[in-house]
Amino acid sequence: EGAPRRGEWERSEEGLAERGPGAAFHMFVLMEDLLDKLKLLSYEEEALRRHNMRPLSRHYFALPTNPGEQFFMFCMLAAWLISKAGRPFEQPQEYDDPNAVISNVLSELRSF
Repeated sequence: EGAPRRGEWERSEEGLAERGPGAAFHMFVLMEDLLDKLKLLSYEEEALRRHNMRPLSRHYFALPTNPGEQFFMFCMLAAWLISKAGRPFEQPQEYDDPNAVISNVLSELRSF
C-alpha cells in the first residue's frame, strides 16, 4: 500500500523534479525532526518501554518497510502524545480495527 504503483512513481518523480533536487530527501529530514522531538519528550522511556518496543530508526516512517508495524507504532505514539497532552486516551492494541483506531485518534485531535 505504501509503495507507489506503476505510473504513480513516474508522476511523483516528475513532481520532485519540479520542486528541486532535494525534494526527494525532504521526508527523511522530516522524520529526523520528528525523532528529535519525540526524544525531547522522552518517548523511549515513557512510550516504548511500556510496550517493550525498540527505539525508532531515524528513517522509520520515511521508508515503507512493514506497513502493519508502522501503522501500529504511529497509533501507539499518537495515543501516547494525546495522553501526554493531558487527555485520557486508551492505548490501541495491535489487532484493533485500524479504521476505528484512526477514527478515535482523529476525533480526539479535533476536540483539541
